[in-house]
Amino acid sequence: MADLKRERIGEGEALLKKLRRLKLRTAAAGMDDRAQLLALMDDIETVRRKLLRECAQLEEEFKVAAVRVTALNTYAKVAQASRRPPREH
Repeated sequence: MADLKRERIGEGEALLKKLRRLKLRTAAAGMDDRAQLLALMDDIETVRRKLLRECAQLEEEFKVAAVRVTALNTYAKVAQASRRPPREH
């Protein structure tokens, strides 16, 4: 699993760079070159889908991280409370 995360580092940045390049190629393409425009549209859609997948994965990682932070905070509060001497009434 750690290997998958290492492979994914920077994938979003690479996809955004690719999208910028595709945007420039689209702007430079002639309006009469229908085949090239269709190919560019397909490439843009592919990058778009990959970016959406990356966003969903990041959202899931944020949720997991939030649960872990909550658990750690709870653990810290319980540990701190157990170290206090009992109060006298």
